[in-house]
Amino acid sequence: MIDSPTPDDLALALRLAVDALAGAPADADWSRPAGGLDWSCWETVEHLADDLLAYAAQLGPARPPRDRYVPFVATRRAPGGPNNFVRADPAGGVPGLLEVLDASGGLMVAIARVAPPQARAYHPWGLADPSGFVAMSLVETLVHLHDATQGLGLPWDPPADLCTRTLTRLFPDVPRTAAPWPTLLWATGRATLPDRPRRTDWRWYAEPRG
Repeated sequence: MIDSPTPDDLALALRLAVDALAGAPADADWSRPAGGLDWSCWETVEHLADDLLAYAAQLGPARPPRDRYVPFVATRRAPGGPNNFVRADPAGGVPGLLEVLDASGGLMVAIARVAPPQARAYHPWGLADPSGFVAMSLVETLVHLHDATQGLGLPWDPPADLCTRTLTRLFPDVPRTAAPWPTLLWATGRATLPDRPRRTDWRWYAEPRG
């Protein structure tokens, strides 16, 4: 039986994420690029909030869609920017941005707690059950915090057990020759490992396994 991530795991990751971002200095430049992404740190956190709310929405209907996303209207603020339907009002500043992230994540946690285990909903990388959507929410949170904290110059070292369960659920093709966090960064194309170059083509596998 696969040791899948739980809603409690996601709630912990979100709490750590919001706390880490809240530690940015008051004069931090959130328009800086987020790690190796073309997006700014602000855009990356908005994108994460959008991912979390979108995953909650996929599981939300009584009959979740199995061949498409729930049809919210998403837009780009600028060419090459994230294609989001969730936006943080700039007038709210960083506290408002973090509240949007916290609220979106909280909705995903709440939906995951009550979704029946037999539910299945669409994702382009596999028809996923609730534990799959929790795992996808976790990988988005963990790696996009890596991106944003790199841009902001903040520490981010998530718990190894969260990374292990995420890797086990979503990346069955990834060998375990390093610690869980560096392995997850390698699996998502964000780092090299001593025996492996950076990945330029990667995906996860969202469908349930035995």
